[in-house]
Amino acid sequence: MSIDLSIPPVPISFEVYPPRSDAGVAALHETIRHLASVDPRFISVTYGAGGSTGGRSLELLTHILRETHVEPLAHLTCVGNTYAGANALIREFLDAGITSFLALRGDPPAGVSEDDVFLGDLDSAAQLVQLIDRVQAEREPYSEAPIPGVPGAVRLAERPRVDIAVAAFPNGHPRSRHPFEDIDALLAKQAAGATLAITQLFFHADDYLAFVQRSREAGVTIPILPGIMPITSPTRLRRVLELTGEQLPADLAIALEIEPTAEGQRVVGVAHAARLSREVVDGGAPGVHLYAFNNHDTVLDVLREAGVLDPATRMPDAVR
Repeated sequence: MSIDLSIPPVPISFEVYPPRSDAGVAALHETIRHLASVDPRFISVTYGAGGSTGGRSLELLTHILRETHVEPLAHLTCVGNTYAGANALIREFLDAGITSFLALRGDPPAGVSEDDVFLGDLDSAAQLVQLIDRVQAEREPYSEAPIPGVPGAVRLAERPRVDIAVAAFPNGHPRSRHPFEDIDALLAKQAAGATLAITQLFFHADDYLAFVQRSREAGVTIPILPGIMPITSPTRLRRVLELTGEQLPADLAIALEIEPTAEGQRVVGVAHAARLSREVVDGGAPGVHLYAFNNHDTVLDVLREAGVLDPATRMPDAVR
């Protein structure tokens, strides 16, 4: 199954992360059933830096593959990985039937500098894109197709290719040295074989739309999918800003701070994300990718309020 961003209505997708304990598995499986019921193009699963096995990430990816009709997309990072380790991990995912990836450089662990040897053998997401494609080609160099009317005869067919998404940064990566470095990096990822870009979160539609325009003018042709994160509390907003280096969105921050109740803050966050979704889709975005925080209620409410999902839509009995 390949990731197709051309089929109407507005394509949607979600990101989840592996449960931190066995107790969270059942709840996350229920969330995935809800998310799958609205026909997303894919559900991506995060993965930490380093390690020699897919672990909980692989378990969750295979659950999505076997129990839903939705394409699972595996995150992979460079940081802390050797070539041998990354090669083995990619093969592990491919052997399990996972053929869609998000190739990320990743951030150094706390207290580790950019020059530390711990960062591993892969210097960039573009190198990881190339490695994913090469491992898949080595594992399955060709495929066969039957010849109609000639029983038992086959011909060589074009080998299946993996889908490889990469990250994009509308407001610049914290390590960027100049305004166009992020677009240069996206061009390098595209040249390496990336088929889709998913953006870091942003808080205003113009951030995304202007970035897409600059990217197109520079020669980026792959789809650039807007990544939208519903921010439903001041605490979450502060944490997100710490992790991403994004500038404080004053309008959202004030609205969250003056709202005294948790439910009211949730309403504020859903409304902001819904408005953002409508504006980027109206501006030509090829879909909407929502960071779900392992909760289906909020992201589905965002899509309903944005008009992407019918407000009258009800979950089937199987996922209630």
